[in-house]
Amino acid sequence: MAKKAKVAKPTAGLKLHLFVPEFIGTSLLACTVVGSGIMGENLSTNTALALLINAVSTVMVLVVLITIIGPLSGAHFNPAVSLLARLNKSLTTTDLIYYTIAQVSGAIIGVLIANRMFELEVLQVSNTQRATFGTFLSEIIATAGLTACIAILLATNASKLIPTIIPLWIGSAYFFTSSTSFANPALTIGRVFTDTFAGINPNSVITYISAQLIGALVGYKISKSLPSHKGKGK
Repeated sequence: MAKKAKVAKPTAGLKLHLFVPEFIGTSLLACTVVGSGIMGENLSTNTALALLINAVSTVMVLVVLITIIGPLSGAHFNPAVSLLARLNKSLTTTDLIYYTIAQVSGAIIGVLIANRMFELEVLQVSNTQRATFGTFLSEIIATAGLTACIAILLATNASKLIPTIIPLWIGSAYFFTSSTSFANPALTIGRVFTDTFAGINPNSVITYISAQLIGALVGYKISKSLPSHKGKGK
């Protein structure tokens, strides 16, 4: 999600120096999303205030994680972002698989830790049904915006802005999308395992992930249609 740094060239096989930061970063992000959601509900019965707490905490941790982990693994924390890197030939297919495994497993662990921090049952399954046409469209837009921003910033040599622009996009999308901008297949899977504010029922997962993958492709196509990309990636 951040600077190309050490992931600019395709790699072969499992690289622990990339896998571990992605696992840790995604775990901390998931822990923050779920933990701040629980805290928001504990502090207020006002859903708007709880969502604000959730959004602000997520934005802040994204700034920190992208800044710190970006130079190590690219700070994707998101299979949709890793798919974008694969389409741009910054990752091999093997790397994409390993990144996705690290991200999904990290998200699940982060969610379980958040449950435990708040003295809740560690392993839960969410009852929150979220799949509607509106949330499907929202996830396409949220993920397309995310991936387009990343691709454009990288293409215009403005990667130093990623730790600022990406959290701002996610924070804004929390409020202008009906889905509250999951925009991340790994976090979508992880959030199945908490029956709290940030949870999502398993029945809604396919709808969300399908929309996110479509959004990633739309974002990629948008970035390639801009003048800075003319003649690239063909």
